[in-house]
Amino acid sequence: MSFKPVILWTDALTLILVFISFVMIWYVRNNVHLLASWKRVARSVSGMCAFTVLLTFLIIGLLDTLHFRPALDHQNSQGKIVYSAEVLSVLDLLVGPLRTHVEKTYSAPFATHLYTKETVDLHDGSQIRTFARLKFGGTHLQDPQTEYLSDIGWRIAAGFGIGFLLWIMLHIILCQLIARHTKWSFAQSFHIIWQRRTDIPWHAILITLAIITVTISVTSMLAAHYHVLGTDKVGQDVLYLSLKSIRIALVIGTLTTLIMLPFALLLGITAGYFHGWIDDVIQYIYTTLNSIPNVLLIAATVLMMQVYIETHSEIFETTAARADIRLLFLCIILGITSWTSLCRLLRGETLKLREMEYIQAAHAFGVSHWRIISRHILPNVMYIVLIATVMDFSGLVLAEAVLSYVGVGVDPSMISFGTMINAARMEMAREPMVWWALLAAFAFMFTLVLSANLFADAVQKALDPRIKTHDARNAHDIATDDHPHLVTTDKTVTTQSSTPPLSLPHSPFTNKPPRQP
Repeated sequence: MSFKPVILWTDALTLILVFISFVMIWYVRNNVHLLASWKRVARSVSGMCAFTVLLTFLIIGLLDTLHFRPALDHQNSQGKIVYSAEVLSVLDLLVGPLRTHVEKTYSAPFATHLYTKETVDLHDGSQIRTFARLKFGGTHLQDPQTEYLSDIGWRIAAGFGIGFLLWIMLHIILCQLIARHTKWSFAQSFHIIWQRRTDIPWHAILITLAIITVTISVTSMLAAHYHVLGTDKVGQDVLYLSLKSIRIALVIGTLTTLIMLPFALLLGITAGYFHGWIDDVIQYIYTTLNSIPNVLLIAATVLMMQVYIETHSEIFETTAARADIRLLFLCIILGITSWTSLCRLLRGETLKLREMEYIQAAHAFGVSHWRIISRHILPNVMYIVLIATVMDFSGLVLAEAVLSYVGVGVDPSMISFGTMINAARMEMAREPMVWWALLAAFAFMFTLVLSANLFADAVQKALDPRIKTHDARNAHDIATDDHPHLVTTDKTVTTQSSTPPLSLPHSPFTNKPPRQP
């Protein structure tokens, strides 16, 4: 076997999380009331654009989750295959040139020479201080001064054309799926999408996909012969470092949330439902935990874990396994220190729900506490859990960057946005300034956090009953003011018309039927 599969702790938990996500999607599809709420999320233009970007990041993160150890060319004394100590991922295979094309030191984006001067030996034996040519970047150019701009322009144009063709293929596949599902023609499906007559804003998703495919295609064409985002101090490609950092950000944001939820759900609902001394004890616990500075608690715990790892290094087979256990422990610490705010929200919502009439009726009929909590309380607070989970994701991504910046985050051998910023901070004060590493980390992290926030906003608007009630009332008031002939009865708007309503076939893709030829 040419490789040995490696499953790290965070890899296993990530794959379990993916499986749970598919189970939840299947469960939602088979429950009409849950499906209706998520359909409201799917109608949000900004939410679906952000989800498309997030899905791109998730695909990159999953490709970087599948790890293996490649086999070496030689065998041991028993004739068995020897595997490399370096742990690679599927993403490393796909972006192989970015990983292996390592320069001597710094080089600017799209550069053909080093960023600093060095002593170069000439053919006549003399020496000169100059900017040396890069080992990989732009080496295909015989004369960079005359061929540089035309070569970059040609590659950008070729990448744009390839990306546009890929986008057209995706567009055709989508139109065919809509046509097959709705029994309409391909042309009708095309016009319905771009006339914005669909429930799901496919036009916005396609525009976002066009930007993503063209960007990936252009970057791939350029990255084969240039360092698109430059190189760092040891000559590593900054684009490769940025792509590798995505997995760490996603792991921190998702696994920490999974660790936080049991504490918040159990303690928050228990405190709000039972009252009395139980509520007092739980309030004392999260009030005391909030009074401890999180950074100091995390720093002390991570340093204790680091001492244990260094003194018991024999239990870790590879450097990646050692760095991964530190990452997992960091997720646990962040989860333990981050559950208090959600717990307080769940306690307040449970206090309100336990006074509702149907809860009082369940008590009167002798229903057990566990059944009331599982059948009535928990389903009615899940919208808070979903909203808080999505909104806390971006905060946890930023927390990892801050912790790694101060040296108590992930292992220094692991690539993350925090370690990139920490490595680039000293270079910002040098002359000439090395700015591209910090800018790349900021751009990737900004895109990830912004898309997560926009998607969280769409989820909140769709699932929060208070926002839905407020929007419904506003729409009702506007309709009544603008159209006095509308008659309102029991908060339902009806029109004075004797014409019977037209029954139209329903489709999850469209909200209007196509014009019949």
